[in-house]
Amino acid sequence: MATSSCQLLLLLLLLGQAGAGVAEEAVVCAGKACYTAHWGKLSAAEAQRNCSANGGNLATVKSEEEARHIQDSLTQLLKPQVSSEATMGKFWIGLQREKGKCWDPNLPLKGFSWVGGGEHTPYTNWQKEGKSTCISRRCVALLFNKALSLLPDSLPKWSEGPCGTPGNPVSNVEGFVCKFSFKGMCRPLALGGPGQVTYTTPFLATSSSLGAVPFASSADVTCGDEGKEEAHYFLCKEKDSGVFDWDSSGPLCTSSKLGCSFNNGGCQQDCFDGGDGSFRCGCRPGFRLLDDLVTCASRSPCSSDPCRGMAMCVPEPQWQGYTCHCPPGYQLDPSQLDCEDIDECLGSPCPQECINTPGGFSCECWVGYEPGGPGEGEESCLDVDECAPGLSPCAQGCTNTQGSFHCSCPSGSQLASDGVSCTFGYTSLGPPTGSLPGEAEGGGEGSTIPSTMTPNPTRAPEYTSDTAPVTRRPSLLSDTSVTHAPTQTLVPSGTPGLRLEPSTRRPTTTAGRGASAAGASINDDSVAQQSDGSTDGQKLLLFYILGTVVAILLMLALALGLLVYRKRKAKKEEKEKKPQSAADSYSWVPERAESRAMENQYSPAPGTDC
Repeated sequence: MATSSCQLLLLLLLLGQAGAGVAEEAVVCAGKACYTAHWGKLSAAEAQRNCSANGGNLATVKSEEEARHIQDSLTQLLKPQVSSEATMGKFWIGLQREKGKCWDPNLPLKGFSWVGGGEHTPYTNWQKEGKSTCISRRCVALLFNKALSLLPDSLPKWSEGPCGTPGNPVSNVEGFVCKFSFKGMCRPLALGGPGQVTYTTPFLATSSSLGAVPFASSADVTCGDEGKEEAHYFLCKEKDSGVFDWDSSGPLCTSSKLGCSFNNGGCQQDCFDGGDGSFRCGCRPGFRLLDDLVTCASRSPCSSDPCRGMAMCVPEPQWQGYTCHCPPGYQLDPSQLDCEDIDECLGSPCPQECINTPGGFSCECWVGYEPGGPGEGEESCLDVDECAPGLSPCAQGCTNTQGSFHCSCPSGSQLASDGVSCTFGYTSLGPPTGSLPGEAEGGGEGSTIPSTMTPNPTRAPEYTSDTAPVTRRPSLLSDTSVTHAPTQTLVPSGTPGLRLEPSTRRPTTTAGRGASAAGASINDDSVAQQSDGSTDGQKLLLFYILGTVVAILLMLALALGLLVYRKRKAKKEEKEKKPQSAADSYSWVPERAESRAMENQYSPAPGTDC
């Protein structure tokens, strides 16, 4: 790894404390990724910069398999340090929570996210509940027990805590783990004789023992036989789309003295001795030797699993190619590599309703029908006799029809709005004197025009006219909805004594896929009767409306007059109560005629001289 001089000095000090033979880093490659474990007391940010400098990130742990690869790298790093003293070490991984975000117990990652991005997988291995503080950044480290590092089931636990700062790292965090992803891997080189292979990866890690070698890595091979040394250099290349291999041929470091006895001659499958110190590699039946003269590949074109999903690969004769086959109920999609469901209902395989399912289909019967028994054929639908004894929902007469039924009432009663019960009373101006032409006979003499409905206590009733039965295609699906036509009471304008019963229409049922519904049909006679009754009813309704309006106007006029009267009376009373003038407090004496001269009170009495 490329490090600064300061970091290198710190690593050397750590190596001196850990003991001789402790490596600076450990590398484990598997699948399409490599994991490297490093010593170094760094903050989480410094560890991430160290990984990203060579094209990686702090490691993700998104599955148990990935956790084992990281455990292997830590075991390789810590193996020389294992002693009788059990100590715990922490190593940064790329799981962090930004400032302002809190611990969320409802999420697998508890509000944390991977620094390298990617999906949030459900795999977790938390040691304990974290702190709910949201005021600072939090980071996750693997808690690794050095004494238990060799146990395969002791996967490192996740421990969250402060992230540290440059120059002030977290005291108990001893290192970090990086992850590097690649488009493909080469197989390790096999030597046919004594020698040494040293791999150098694109992230500048070196190792002589890799389970898989990442694309663009180099291999330095040094062969030694009887004091002679020979060096080779190879590069892991992409030979074909998705195919990665070395640019080498023939077994490496072969020895005429050892032949096939040393590492099987470097051959992947069979090694054949030539008897004169030479040997060659071979492959088992069904495989072929590749250009490197060491590796074997299957001759079957299906060895690379070209088919996807449920499709199964079938080789063609002489292995000239392959075809993908689908299980029953599926067919190849346009790519010819994967399968898609066949909609069998397009071929109308059912007598009534067809429900498509993945890989198959099922048949259902409409409302008013039931599947036929084993003796009559399970794929047939038979009419349900709703009027059978003990099953009839009607209060009086019941007539079964195909897929439905209708109820009727005796003379003197009429069918109620629920379509099954009868009510007594007249809607005309006089008692009924007979029945209308064309009435059903099910209710006896003088029976009224009945309505029909679909009988099922768990479903809403459906009505049809007795004179014009309706055949339609309902469904038994749970999402069936039924719409009832409102009933109308018709008042005839003709001869008193004749009456018309409410007429109902058969509702429309909306079912699942493929379900069809036919609207009810009404004959001309019933339409004419309804039209006449509707006209008379409209006239009567208009009369009632006009009478109500006149009554309301009269009441308004009366109220207005009363209001005016009260206002005038109030004004008059107010005027009478006005304060009087000062003169009104006095009474005036009647005016008398004045005498011409005031008599002298001292004058002699009349009839005297003095």
